Amino acid sequence: MEYQSNNSNSTVITANNGTANSIANNTASGSENRKPATAQQLVRENVQYLIEQLEAGHSETLTAFLRAMAIFREYSFGNSMAIARQHPSATRVAGMYAWNQLGRFVNKGEKGIAILAPVIGKHSKHTQDASAEDTDTNKPALLGFRRVYVWAEDQTHGLPLPELEQVTGEAGTGTYLDHMREYVHTQGIELEYTESIAPALGAAFGNSIRILPGQSEAEELTTLIHEAAHLAMKHTERRTETTKTIRETEAEAVAFVVAQGIGINAAQSASYIQLYHGNAALLMESLELVQQTATRILSALKADEQVSQVAPKTAEEPAHEYKRAQRSHSQATTR
Repeated sequence: MEYQSNNSNSTVITANNGTANSIANNTASGSENRKPATAQQLVRENVQYLIEQLEAGHSETLTAFLRAMAIFREYSFGNSMAIARQHPSATRVAGMYAWNQLGRFVNKGEKGIAILAPVIGKHSKHTQDASAEDTDTNKPALLGFRRVYVWAEDQTHGLPLPELEQVTGEAGTGTYLDHMREYVHTQGIELEYTESIAPALGAAFGNSIRILPGQSEAEELTTLIHEAAHLAMKHTERRTETTKTIRETEAEAVAFVVAQGIGINAAQSASYIQLYHGNAALLMESLELVQQTATRILSALKADEQVSQVAPKTAEEPAHEYKRAQRSHSQATTR
């Protein structure tokens, strides 16, 4: 698995109101008023929407979905896609109550962003022997999901939000590169710098990564992320299930999401629709794997940072059920 530079395709991804509005207004027919029965149905609908948009030539939809993975990495795969679909320019979201607590108020006429929140209840298990100990009785259980609404920061007005200092952008690249090297080391991966892989910038195989020396810090960082993604996504084991193009695009998508998350530029990945030929199931599996891998790497890179957030983990608020679900069901089906 080799990673070669593709600078001609490098673009700086910035928020664009025109693009955001065009994506938001082109939702799949009738889906906006239909309540998804399950979290997986929400995912399927959004993946199908992505396929339709890419077939129609709207590649910016994929960029919005990947960007949402970077921004909303604490959220489920389905909900991050739902936010990207409905409000691609969103950078922070919260429920109305959370915004009010921060001295901000939803602008009149703004439409909420619909996402799913888990509903938590308790098992009601009846036994013939009332004295028998039943460890399952009264334990919290995931009963299903309900639709709730959140709003993006640009849909609100009021007091300015406090910004905590964080290391982002090109100025913090060296710090992130150090963290990435440490992450690779903790994964038991051998890191080697060698000219022998030229003209490739990086290569991954077995349990080792090779990097071409002499790259800028930003280039080396994205190369290292790309190669680490190959190993994390078990691309060697999946050779019979995927093509080289799919494996390379998945790794590049991870690099793109992580780069977005730390505020540096990265090459924009190719359109997934060309790789999966409209197969929604394969596309969904790939995107979920990209999100999971990118989230692990981003968490490692930003572990010692204080990142400014609006009401952390309350995007699916106002329910207390969601907070309990985060603690008890972090691996529920929305994840």
